[in-house]
Amino acid sequence: MPSSSYDNRNSRRTGRSTPRKPTYGRARYSAAPDQAYSTKRSPQSAGKYVRKTRRRQRVRSGSAVQGARNRLKSFRQATILAVAVTGFMMLLFAPSEAGLAQGGEQDTIDTVAVIEEVAVADLLSADSVAAKDTTQVLSSKEAADEAISALQSMWDSFFYNLPKMLIALGTLVLAWGAVRLLRLLLQKILGRWERSNAIISLFSIAIWLLAIGIAISVVAGDIRAMLGSLGLIGLALSWALQTPIESFTGWLLNSFQGYYRVGDRVRVGDVFGDVYRIDFLTTTVWEIGAPYQPGFVMAEQPTGRLVTFPNNEILTGTVINLTRDFPYVWDELAFGVANESDIPLSLEVIGGVAEELLGDYMVEPAKEYTALLERAGLDFNIAEKPQVFISLEESWTNIIIRYLVGARERRKWKSELSLRLTMETAKPEYRGRIIPVYPRQQLQFFNPDGMPAQSGFQGNDKV
Repeated sequence: MPSSSYDNRNSRRTGRSTPRKPTYGRARYSAAPDQAYSTKRSPQSAGKYVRKTRRRQRVRSGSAVQGARNRLKSFRQATILAVAVTGFMMLLFAPSEAGLAQGGEQDTIDTVAVIEEVAVADLLSADSVAAKDTTQVLSSKEAADEAISALQSMWDSFFYNLPKMLIALGTLVLAWGAVRLLRLLLQKILGRWERSNAIISLFSIAIWLLAIGIAISVVAGDIRAMLGSLGLIGLALSWALQTPIESFTGWLLNSFQGYYRVGDRVRVGDVFGDVYRIDFLTTTVWEIGAPYQPGFVMAEQPTGRLVTFPNNEILTGTVINLTRDFPYVWDELAFGVANESDIPLSLEVIGGVAEELLGDYMVEPAKEYTALLERAGLDFNIAEKPQVFISLEESWTNIIIRYLVGARERRKWKSELSLRLTMETAKPEYRGRIIPVYPRQQLQFFNPDGMPAQSGFQGNDKV
């Protein structure tokens, strides 16, 4: 459209004093009639919006279901724990109530008589509604007296069991002192034995269990009733505390099998790091980054974060220890060269660079690794220098270097080896013979008929 007609059209004014509404957001040179701005989405964007909304709804519904399951599990565990505590309280106060009942036999007979009178009064009131007000047995004063009597009975039960409670408390205090003394003694005897902490913990747990059993037997009185009640309480606690029990079992298993110790670099489930602390129920590690796990450190170096996981992961997951028996690991570096390169020369040059850097470093670890495998009955020939392999890719060739380095030094040696290979292959004598490859992306355009089209965009043939 000519610019003059455009100016004339925009300069027209109506006879009304109200100015024309702005039409921001529309194309200036549009043949469509003048319409108000609309926020209606296109079919493509509307479809994307609907799909995103459905995904959000599915995620919210899944989160709601998971939250409901967690709340139900917590409620069930709390209920079972409440039943266990109630049973223990009944066990605690039952003997005193029995003793008071033996001492107050006459009161029991009077209570039975009162109950019989109340039953007769209820029958009479059912026969005669008019005499209901005059035949009431228990007045408000009698109800208050009954409540006071119940409180007095509980108070008497507390004083009846108070000496037993003091004896039980003294038993627990003695157990605490015995555990402290035994811990110091065993630490001097066992020294730095790797399983000393497990032995000390087991002795401590045994003393505490014995002391708790004695304390409960003193308070409960009848050992047979105590055993039956403790069996029910233990069953309830085993259901309510299933995860802590599994974690404690995992700690015991790790203490005697030695899957990992403090200072080891391990991977347990999704957690990867150096072991910092091992407790009865949990293990804490300093997290280590990795290229294949989310985080802000994309290599095997510390992230600075402490990660704690339950010990039941030992029972349900896989434990990978990188430093327990042999603190070295095999690592590989792939160096890509073009297919037009001199492959035999590339193998020779790259292998020479790797041997110059890592040849002397690998000798002692390789001998140690060979001896370790021989003791285990595994006969392997371990190379004492870096090995070079070749692998064909889609449009280039990978020359792979395999070498043995410390588990905590992988990034250091890989970075140094990459730098030396880049400098060596860039020398003038290898130009055109060793051609490194780099990541690139090629675009292919097709016309509506499905045939390859000329590369470039309309109006710019150089693209």
